[in-house]
Amino acid sequence: MDVAMGLLAAVLWGGTDVLIGINARQAGIRRAVWYAQLIGFIFISAMLASLPSLWDRAGQAAPVTWVLAMLAASLTVIGALCLSRAFATGKTAAMAPLVTSYGAVTTWLNWLGGERLSGIMLAGLLLCVIGVMMSSAARPKKESGVYAKSAPYFAIAAAGLYGISFWLQGRYTLPGLGPIMMLWVGYGVGLGILSALSLRVAAPVFIPSVTQGLLLLAASLLNLGGFAAFALGAARGSVSIVTVMSTLSGGVAALLGAALLKERLSAVQLAGVVLVIGGAVCLHL
Repeated sequence: MDVAMGLLAAVLWGGTDVLIGINARQAGIRRAVWYAQLIGFIFISAMLASLPSLWDRAGQAAPVTWVLAMLAASLTVIGALCLSRAFATGKTAAMAPLVTSYGAVTTWLNWLGGERLSGIMLAGLLLCVIGVMMSSAARPKKESGVYAKSAPYFAIAAAGLYGISFWLQGRYTLPGLGPIMMLWVGYGVGLGILSALSLRVAAPVFIPSVTQGLLLLAASLLNLGGFAAFALGAARGSVSIVTVMSTLSGGVAALLGAALLKERLSAVQLAGVVLVIGGAVCLHL
């Protein structure tokens, strides 16, 4: 379950990464993330309305579980803002593998928490880290005015925030709340934070066009599917395995960026993607 759900999350998040940059450049970073949170919140709320038994389970969770869930959700939405900034100002082929280092953060935190890692898993983790470093070391040339030197730093920040959030979810909140309720908390907290920020920013109401609306909807649904797959895999298997398997999204996004956005991948970047995939296989073995 953890391997399959991790791979599914990788494919869905890889497609999301490509759309994130497009949406952020068209609608703006904050607005794009706000719409993603809104659409996700509506879908999960509708699901919870049809499954009232999930509220009974969540009602039995300890107060500290809810607090940690809201903390994890806050880290996720801040990470989403950093992620959108990275993809809006940097190239997908370079940023996507860098963001996938969140898997190393989660695995490292699990190791500190007492989870035992075998020698082959440690080797796989090392391969993933080296692959991410190689992918981010080869920066694309300034073929347009979009790329910014600060983009990699926002990608690293997003990776750290996501890694800590996923660790909190897998270790403390998912066992008590379940994956669907955790997703609802995540989208609800994210929507609340972004709405509060919007009140402090003097900006007109943004109404997307039909094309922009479809792209925002597609990105939100892919992202929602990725989180759902990750949550199910973490709840029913090893959070380390599902997290690192999901880091293959960097390779998926890099290949989609090269195929759809005509972004070039250097030999070093391709080698980095291969190492990340090899590391994920070692972790599975």
